[in-house]
Amino acid sequence: MRDRSEVFRGHEYAVFSAAALAAMLLCVCVGSVRVRAADALVVIWNSIWNLPIPEGISKPIIMSVRLPRVLCVALSGATLSLCGAAMQGLLRNPLADGSTMGVSAGASLGAVIALAFGVSVPGLPFAGTMVMAMLFAFLSLVMILTLAYRLDRSMSTNTILLIGVIFSMFATSGISLISAFAGERIKTIMFWTMGSLAGSTYANALVLLGALIVCGAVILSRARELNAFAIGEDNARTIGVNVKRVKLVILISVSALIGVCVSVGGTIGFVGLVMPHIARMIVGPNHHRLLPASLFGGAVFLMLTDLLARVIIRPLELPIGVATSLIGSVVFIYIFAKTRAVR
Repeated sequence: MRDRSEVFRGHEYAVFSAAALAAMLLCVCVGSVRVRAADALVVIWNSIWNLPIPEGISKPIIMSVRLPRVLCVALSGATLSLCGAAMQGLLRNPLADGSTMGVSAGASLGAVIALAFGVSVPGLPFAGTMVMAMLFAFLSLVMILTLAYRLDRSMSTNTILLIGVIFSMFATSGISLISAFAGERIKTIMFWTMGSLAGSTYANALVLLGALIVCGAVILSRARELNAFAIGEDNARTIGVNVKRVKLVILISVSALIGVCVSVGGTIGFVGLVMPHIARMIVGPNHHRLLPASLFGGAVFLMLTDLLARVIIRPLELPIGVATSLIGSVVFIYIFAKTRAVR
């Protein structure tokens, strides 16, 4: 039996869930038009059970604009943070996150191609971008792993990281080239590449939730193997971990999640890099605790960041990718400085 101190316990789930729900309610209530928390709760509850909405409360603002956006923001933050924690554990590199592999850049390239050339699926306006982002995320992963295997049959983490960085540069160049010939679509592409979850729908939230349930469960189930990677790949092999198989499963799961996130919200950086470090400072390095804490922490972080992006220069709105980069870079420098001071 695993010691209870090694797992994420019930009261911790309750505390983190309460923090996420509180942040969600705050984000629904605060904006260009403020809504009382009690009114927001009444609207949400009555809408779920198809009950009449009291007069004087604006249902469209809450149910059609803010709630779907907040749900998508929370799910995107949870997904990106979980991917970052998994990648840092897998590659044993504190600078690793989902984008380090080059998968995020590959997904962005696919989505930009869809936006530039109008790729779409009849009846599903956002499906074309999502399909292209996921497709290019998987193709990027296959290309990176193939090159890593040809150059290094052991597929060491350093080799994968190096190829991932090189591929990210290549994909970024491709995005710039396509943008140069995008014509009147350039504004859409530029705003999308800065990251934005404005206009998110419940359909987007359902897709994000489905991907997180399926692929997130796979990542969470590999906590023991990620703990083994912390002591080195050779030592992990000696205790019975199938290193190549675990790497492949986690990398495929991460690429699928990143592809979905990129297709819905564009490029949102620093969430997967910063939040696992903050979660590690709170609950420790054990992945049985770190992965759930990163998931909840990422949701809260991105919701509060999105709220700040909405209100700081209102009535204008700061792209969420810009806000996360500004806040995340400062936080990461602080964490790095604090870590060095402790040493």
